[in-house]
Amino acid sequence: MRYHNITKDDMLNGYGLRVVLWVAGCTHHCLGCHNPITHDVNGGILFDEAAKEEIFEELAKDYVDGITFSGGDPLHPLNVNTIGELVAEINAKFPTKTKWLYTGYLYEDISSLPFIPMLDVVCDGKFEIDKFDPQLHWVGSSNQRVIDVKKTIDEGRIILFNDGAINNGKNC
Repeated sequence: MRYHNITKDDMLNGYGLRVVLWVAGCTHHCLGCHNPITHDVNGGILFDEAAKEEIFEELAKDYVDGITFSGGDPLHPLNVNTIGELVAEINAKFPTKTKWLYTGYLYEDISSLPFIPMLDVVCDGKFEIDKFDPQLHWVGSSNQRVIDVKKTIDEGRIILFNDGAINNGKNC
């Protein structure tokens, strides 16, 4: 897997203060994508142990709420296995940190991936420029959903994330 950046102290890509892994590779090529440089699977740099340790160092900080996987698309066929392994490792090492994932795929099409239940939130769906809405939290177009994974699994139907519902018990 390749990646473009690891952002620290991010407040735009999920609830709270986060570390964001921006992976390379996306076949959706959404018109108006905010990050088209990440579409090329050969772009960026190789994700290695040093990059993983950089992420772990950030997640070890008490004030960091969690990690967000974005890109590109973390579920691109060249990324999905490494992302799954990374999610499982983070889940084991940092069980109180939240894990968000952005993807152009629909939740219904990815829900059988073994690591999906380890995530807290999945923001799904392709960005559609004709449905762009700057008033939305966490996504750019009205067709995209911010899904509370644990509640969705518990209730057997899509449950949208409620700001504040996933915040490690903190009050903001």
